[in-house]
Amino acid sequence: MANSTKAALPSYALAAIVVNRAQSDEACNRIEAFLAKIQRTSATGSFFWRAATAEIAASEQVYRIFELDPALPLTLELMASRVHPDDLPMFHALFEQVRNADSDVDVELRLRISDGSVKYLRLMANGIGEQAGEMEYIGAVHDVTDLRLSEEALGQARAALTHMARLTTLEILTPSIAHEVTQPLAGIMTNAHTCLRALAANPPSLDGARAAARRALRDVERAHELITRLRMLVAKKEVTPESLDLNEAIREAVGLLSSELQKHRVVVRTEFAGDLPRVRGDRLQLQQVVINLLANSLEAMSYVEDRPRLLLIKTDRHEGAQVCATVRDAGLGFRPRDAERLFISRSIIERHSGSLWAASNVGSGATFSFALPAEPKA
Repeated sequence: MANSTKAALPSYALAAIVVNRAQSDEACNRIEAFLAKIQRTSATGSFFWRAATAEIAASEQVYRIFELDPALPLTLELMASRVHPDDLPMFHALFEQVRNADSDVDVELRLRISDGSVKYLRLMANGIGEQAGEMEYIGAVHDVTDLRLSEEALGQARAALTHMARLTTLEILTPSIAHEVTQPLAGIMTNAHTCLRALAANPPSLDGARAAARRALRDVERAHELITRLRMLVAKKEVTPESLDLNEAIREAVGLLSSELQKHRVVVRTEFAGDLPRVRGDRLQLQQVVINLLANSLEAMSYVEDRPRLLLIKTDRHEGAQVCATVRDAGLGFRPRDAERLFISRSIIERHSGSLWAASNVGSGATFSFALPAEPKA
């Protein structure tokens, strides 16, 4: 008759179980230490939240990010004590929103630490369903402070570079400014004297005075328009993308340099594509690029005496869905210092998702080109 009671495990089997459990605990400890190291390295903490009871379980890194005492039980109120005052309404509204609804979370918020510094966090959470009617979430908190500070520094550097480009443009335009402003000022003075003489005549010539006053007003408007455009060029402001006609923008830029081009006996020829797609970008910055390229070509041709100083400005469609603008001169060819001068222009074009390049022509001169993405049709 078989024995119905279970036989006791031999001693060696019990020893094996103890060893296996010890090995398992050691492996778990290694895994936990490994995961904690990953979280510290990536500045990411993990947490669990049960909505109904407000129970929160979090990794050590969450406490470290919020700069809280790990001995304290983690609560929403304790976390909120570190949230930046301006972001507190969003923080409370977020947890209230997901308390009774299964929805994913992906937001950024700021912390105000005890020393007054600010941390930038990205908080992500996913609902894992209901347990006994209670919503539960698992999530992660990522410290993105370094990334945000780097982005701010990059933005400041770009703003400084843009302002430098405007100042460079102003330096280039200084001779043209003097010429363009002097003309209307001289006209205003001449017409003012004419108006006074007409009024001083016996009898006064009212028609002549009115005509002179109208001409003076016309010159005032001309000077005002010029100064307004120049102030826009050099003003330190944010990028304002707009849908624009590149042909029109280039014509305006050429107009600002027209007196200098004439002074240096440069013959300008334009070949603008009639069916050119519109582009999206900052008009003033793109005009700065054109002015810089024209000024570079103007200087390169200032020493040319044995051939006509020809300047071709051309627009056309480019490979793919792009628009291309080209400035071709008859100067001394592409020189090493030209590459340095193109730095600002290239930076502006690349910020517009475009590209800029240059090469020496066969024979004489150089060609500068930039391409921009065409604006998708509505």
